Amino acid sequence: MATSAVSLIPGVAPIARRVRAYFAPVNRISGQPTLFDPAGVAAFALEAPSAPWVDLGWCTGFARKNGTKVEPLIAGAPGVAVAQVRTETAAMVTLEFDKWGKLQMALSAGCQQMNVLKTPAGTAANGSGGNAIAAVALTAGSAATSATALDVGAAAAAGFSIGDVVAVDVDYAGTTGFVGSGVSGGYVKSAAAIGTDVDYVRRITLNVARVTAITGGVLTLGSALLAGVPSAGMKVSGVAAFCDREGGSFFQEWSALFCLEGVQGDRVFYHYPRLQAMSGATEVEEDLPGTVKGTLARLRLAGSFRALPVKDGNDGEMVVCFRSYLPGAMRAI
Repeated sequence: MATSAVSLIPGVAPIARRVRAYFAPVNRISGQPTLFDPAGVAAFALEAPSAPWVDLGWCTGFARKNGTKVEPLIAGAPGVAVAQVRTETAAMVTLEFDKWGKLQMALSAGCQQMNVLKTPAGTAANGSGGNAIAAVALTAGSAATSATALDVGAAAAAGFSIGDVVAVDVDYAGTTGFVGSGVSGGYVKSAAAIGTDVDYVRRITLNVARVTAITGGVLTLGSALLAGVPSAGMKVSGVAAFCDREGGSFFQEWSALFCLEGVQGDRVFYHYPRLQAMSGATEVEEDLPGTVKGTLARLRLAGSFRALPVKDGNDGEMVVCFRSYLPGAMRAI
């Protein structure tokens, strides 16, 4: 049976309001990033990305800077440009996050983003938090069931309240190198520098969530832990605040995806498999509309990032960014 022909809609330049940002972990030990393949998941709902991508929300002032240098290849006498070569490949990204949260703060700060663990009364003061209240172990079997439910037993659950923020990770056991389950939140150069602080991994872990319910010794979390289902040996600490520091030797690194959704059904994706922060913690002050200048302002987290290279499996080329365009339905291409 013959089918009717459909006329193509003329192509257009994408028109979009804002850019949405997504994060996924990089295995710092192996250097393996999370790769985004537009052939498989490019049509996802913006509010529900496919795992392991995490929605960081809308961002403002998104800008890409191409630092790649192209030079002429000179030959002959007199010299004539007979070809071109790339002598340096580089790319940078700048943006402002529209909301504050653990991940947004960690990624824009660049260095370790500390969880200020709750402390007993009388604890000596320290800028990133003092000696913490003893962490609570998960009950047998809890570490193999859910990324959003922590069974700590009825007695231990009495020490938590609905609305508490908790950090979930293993005790520090004297190891060196990258630490933090699921996502590396810090790097230990010397075990002696950490000393006997068994809570250090929980201080820098990105496995944090808010308690939304407590029933029968089970803490229900409002969001899944980045590391997924807790492993045996993980413990739970209460978190009072988040803290980052200017300085230090650790660089955050993450896989990034930025989506520009056109109002005419098209999408543009910018995928940076490896981004490292290239500046310290910075805020941008924005006066709220309708207010007198300087009286009421919004603080946005500002970040600038440098792209690092990966090898494309199709041809072995070393690249720093993939730009993908998905035309709207029946758009001329």
